[in-house]
Amino acid sequence: MSFTLLSSPLQGFTDFRFRNAFNEHFGGIDTFYAPYIKLNGKLHIKPAYERDILPENNTNITVIPQVMTNSAEEFLFVANYVKQLGYNELNWNLGCPYPMVTKRGMGSGLICDFVKIENILKEVYEKSDITVSMKMRMGYENSQEILETLPVLDQFPLKNIAIHARIGKQLYKGGVDLNAFEKCIAYTKHKLYYNGDITSIAGFKKMQERFPTIDHWMIGRGLIADPFLPSMIKNNTEIHPSNNIELFRNFHDTIYNAYGEALSGQHHLLLKMTSFWEYFATQFSDPRKTFKRIKKAKSIKNYNLAVSENLKNL
Repeated sequence: MSFTLLSSPLQGFTDFRFRNAFNEHFGGIDTFYAPYIKLNGKLHIKPAYERDILPENNTNITVIPQVMTNSAEEFLFVANYVKQLGYNELNWNLGCPYPMVTKRGMGSGLICDFVKIENILKEVYEKSDITVSMKMRMGYENSQEILETLPVLDQFPLKNIAIHARIGKQLYKGGVDLNAFEKCIAYTKHKLYYNGDITSIAGFKKMQERFPTIDHWMIGRGLIADPFLPSMIKNNTEIHPSNNIELFRNFHDTIYNAYGEALSGQHHLLLKMTSFWEYFATQFSDPRKTFKRIKKAKSIKNYNLAVSENLKNL
């Protein structure tokens, strides 16, 4: 069965610099979701959000913008904005698990309020012709929340619903709840995409066997931890390419140089690259030691030495 691989958005990681470098050096992803646009009550798009989805910054990849809001007014403002840039789809984030978002009734903190979700979608569909898709968790407190919300969503012609098979309260701790995801399939007429803990070829195949009706698969943290994963899934191989060190080095250097140009000063660059290495390190034989080398580097010179040392062990 043919299938589609999608990159799940991770705030602070999967911006246009990362997406372009990933596509150039690894490939395997059919569509990238941009990290969310959040307005905070002001009908104004921050320059960083604008840069991230400008068509000229995303020339060789397919990108879907995303909005984080609990306001129809904000939703419509962002919908109009992205349409002016040439996008015809806007993804609504009801998945973010972080307390600073959920406490304000956004992200996964909104899933329990299906009345509000219904009202927002009614207004959006009345006033805009943009295609709407959704990215959700299964709830914030428990997975019953999504089961109450899915029938409400069936009123609207959503393109799809991507479900991360955790509840918000978990953040990224604990495993995914595949039984709860399976229940969702029976609760909606909408096309569902699966998201959560796709980290290996064997694991992906098990997911395919368990959910034969799912043909869109979203990879988030697993894509950063092992950038080879999507292309390996597409090529049905569990073996990394023979030139994996060279490929990873070239990818690393591409994002390193891109963030070096964009960020002010070496300290910010070090922080940025260290955050990536928290994921990168997991593909090495000794992840703890690999990441420790990077964390100990307090200068760009030492950082580059640490990277070279790590690549001897890839």
